[in-house]
Amino acid sequence: MKNQPDIIVMKKINKTFPLAIGGEQQVLFDINFIIKSGEFVAIMGPSGSGKSTCMNIVGALDSATSGVYELYGKDITTMSADDLATVRNEYIGFVFQNFNLLSKRTIIDNVMLPLMYRGWVMNDRIMRAREMLKLVGLEKFETYFPTQLSGGMKQRVAIARALAGNPKLILADEPTGSLDSKMGDEILKFFEKLNHDFGITIIMITHEFEIAQYAKRLIHIYDGRITYDGIVPKNEGVLLKSEQRHKK
Repeated sequence: MKNQPDIIVMKKINKTFPLAIGGEQQVLFDINFIIKSGEFVAIMGPSGSGKSTCMNIVGALDSATSGVYELYGKDITTMSADDLATVRNEYIGFVFQNFNLLSKRTIIDNVMLPLMYRGWVMNDRIMRAREMLKLVGLEKFETYFPTQLSGGMKQRVAIARALAGNPKLILADEPTGSLDSKMGDEILKFFEKLNHDFGITIIMITHEFEIAQYAKRLIHIYDGRITYDGIVPKNEGVLLKSEQRHKK
């Protein structure tokens, strides 16, 4: 990965939220990391650790209070809401825990949706959506509705939608959280394939070490700070020790 370009550069990212009773609460403290093209990274941490806030900043869904965030060489830290929406549409494919599919639209309509926002003409949208549904093994289900599919199939539709705009970065937020272990394993192996065969950069948010093991690199966040950043360790004890060092 040394010769690969940097996709994400985060420098001293801090995030605070105002409190209803007055004052503010800081949830991220001097977050620093670089993610290169072609990496498969898990961002892991317990509930309340700040990993979701970090994900929202990485996905241009929220802005840092201070620090610099560069995405594909562009500093997006101070971008307007409209500019951030453009960044999300052009650079990032999202896969969420609860699929976020439109229940009253067919599968192919769901996959075509981001392409409509990009201004693609109908014929091109249909061709691209069918190509993506074939990639995830659902080409025979394009006229079905989400309610007619299993959880694993819904998540594959969500992946097809995320890939439709040809992003080089997939941001997956707890992608197996609504699936049983067998379906979850199937989705995680598909992420491995996307990363290995197509070179797509994947950032996966999780609180489970077993899921993080599918990635090649793990960034562990605890109490708003990075306590570990490296190859995925063989056992979770390494991460627990990093939390203990942080507490001291």
